[in-house]
Amino acid sequence: MPFFGTAGLNILILQYMGTTKMLDYGEDVYELAELAKALAHPARVAILKHLLRAKQCINNDLVEELGLAQPTITRHLMELKKVNLLQGTVDGTRLNYCIHAETWEKVANTFAGFFTDLDTIQGEDCC
Repeated sequence: MPFFGTAGLNILILQYMGTTKMLDYGEDVYELAELAKALAHPARVAILKHLLRAKQCINNDLVEELGLAQPTITRHLMELKKVNLLQGTVDGTRLNYCIHAETWEKVANTFAGFFTDLDTIQGEDCC
């Protein structure tokens, strides 16, 4: 099952290629690119590391933990939630976030599969 669904994949293709050039590299390529993009900011990695340690987090704790402004934290949380790495609930004015375990496992397997592809060229005369 894709991370973003068929409609989400079409939007991803448009984001990366624009409306004048639509190349379909395959669903897995766009998903990997979008996941890498979500993980490409140090604040997002710090958020994920904090959530992994804490097992749960209240949004306001992240402001104190990371020293970033609330709107900045919110923007990064939305990017992580967009790729389904986070799940959360609203508790009054607070947002409680934690790692979405099922997606976390899928992401780990996706990246592991990508990086183990190197095994296929080991020992070959390359460049």
